[in-house]
Amino acid sequence: MRFRSAWKRAFIATVGVCCMAQGIALAAGQVSVRNIVLVHGAWADGSSWAKVIPLLEKRGLHVVAVQNPLSSLADDVAATKRVVDAQDGPVVLVGHSYGGAVITEAGNNPKVSRLVYVAAFGPDTGESVATTAKNFAPAPGGKEVKPIEDGYLVMSSKGVAENFAQDLSSSEKQVLAATQGPTSGSVFGAPMTDAAWHHKPSWYVVSENDRMINPDYERFAAKRMGAKTLALPTSHVPMLSKPEEVAEFIATAAAASER
Repeated sequence: MRFRSAWKRAFIATVGVCCMAQGIALAAGQVSVRNIVLVHGAWADGSSWAKVIPLLEKRGLHVVAVQNPLSSLADDVAATKRVVDAQDGPVVLVGHSYGGAVITEAGNNPKVSRLVYVAAFGPDTGESVATTAKNFAPAPGGKEVKPIEDGYLVMSSKGVAENFAQDLSSSEKQVLAATQGPTSGSVFGAPMTDAAWHHKPSWYVVSENDRMINPDYERFAAKRMGAKTLALPTSHVPMLSKPEEVAEFIATAAAASER
């Protein structure tokens, strides 16, 4: 009887310590959102995140990369929402480049807890990718976007090498050029119906040597959305040139306490 009583007291004490530890962790913002959904941009595919995915998974996070059809903003938002809805629990939604517009629209999904923009467009409600940066000088990479059939656009190999990913190796540039997704020109003119960054905590990676999006616009977008910001001396693809830093930043967003 005394043994049972002692065991009961020990059990209650253990539960109390665990609850106290959990409370301290919550107060310190150490409880993570486990699910990370990654959204690629134009002239790209899910392999854009190939270096970041294993780094995030090593941290115990569950990672899924969306494969956008790049046929319309509505189609890309639907593809992203489909993946978000499939996750078991809240999600950190991450978007690169044009993918920033996708997460701005798809981020209103109730499962989305936080938003992370990586060298990305962050349009406001009523703005599109084409209009959100209208007050900034156009980036030089736009000159290497070439039309093909049915209103789709591709990035030239020269554009990839000199403007899209100038800080990657020659072989990596070749892979990016070969695996790029032709992108419908219509995606750039579609306006946002309700910019999710007004409602969700946001983080932003600024690429200081970006030649696809004006870095001044990136700084403006980050400031406008009140995002926690990381500036990196990279090309348009920091998740490939500085994957450790980008993965750490995403993991920080996942671990942050709700504001």
